[in-house]
Amino acid sequence: MSEKKEEFINPIDPDKIAENPHNLPYAHTVSGVEIKPIDKGKVKGRAVKAMYKQSDMQLEQIRKQIELLAQQAKGIQDRISISEQIYNAQMNFEPLIGFVYHLYERRDGSEYVLSMVSPEEWGPNPPYRFVATVELLADHTWDVLRKASETEEDEA
Repeated sequence: MSEKKEEFINPIDPDKIAENPHNLPYAHTVSGVEIKPIDKGKVKGRAVKAMYKQSDMQLEQIRKQIELLAQQAKGIQDRISISEQIYNAQMNFEPLIGFVYHLYERRDGSEYVLSMVSPEEWGPNPPYRFVATVELLADHTWDVLRKASETEEDEA
């Protein structure tokens, strides 16, 4: 009882089938997922827009850091400038770290004077023109606590 095996004949044209359909760039069945071509211009445009936005954010952050550093540098330069004025000023005492003093300029502009007397303590007719109220810091520079306003300088 031996039966002859019939040879299978595929009714589909071999030119119309793929040997590896999973490698095709499109759906190979009727129920397959629709695959649309990518608009590469849109994709690149969105990527470039995102790149510019991120770069602008980072540049803005760096700009703010630069401004902060510039302000800090100006503050140090101001401290050095006032410190030079004070160390060239006439002082009849040894200033102590952490104490508040007052810098004045003689009316004739010839020299500066460092004093423990505040502008309010001089009364209505001070002998000097007020420049600044300062505090001696541990690094022997001076922190400016208050400066003479423009109106005070104009009145003097």
